[in-house]
Amino acid sequence: MKLDDSKFIQIVDATPLVSVDLIIKNAEGAVLLGKRVNRPAAGYWFVPGGRIRKNELLRNAIQRVADFELGLSPATENLRFLGVYEHFYGDNYLGHEGIGTHYVVLAYEYLLQDSRPLKKDDQHSELRWWKVDDLLNCSDVHKNTKAYFNQV
Repeated sequence: MKLDDSKFIQIVDATPLVSVDLIIKNAEGAVLLGKRVNRPAAGYWFVPGGRIRKNELLRNAIQRVADFELGLSPATENLRFLGVYEHFYGDNYLGHEGIGTHYVVLAYEYLLQDSRPLKKDDQHSELRWWKVDDLLNCSDVHKNTKAYFNQV
């Protein structure tokens, strides 16, 4: 069942959302980021990711997000679980004043074995490969993305 915007914004206001983020690395260790067009975090570079739908298996959510955002079909056995993260934003996807967004994020790393071209979805103005040091030092990379690489 798909909720209309008025019902969904009530959920965003009242509960955390569960999502997956994909930390995709190439053979050189660079990380794929997309420049977000939509809220929250519009205008920032961010790893691909998305909400898990009700009754959707985790592996299916990962496949759906990878396919929709990049045209990629990662084998789930090649994913490495990085941990659970919390993302807090002062805004929401509809831009309603006074409603922030809280995500509980399951982060997975995926090593891309080849240099196939990836497609960009309409949620990103561009895709780019980043060296980890460069993304950590760039003010346009969102702090929630940087958290995946600030491990001690």
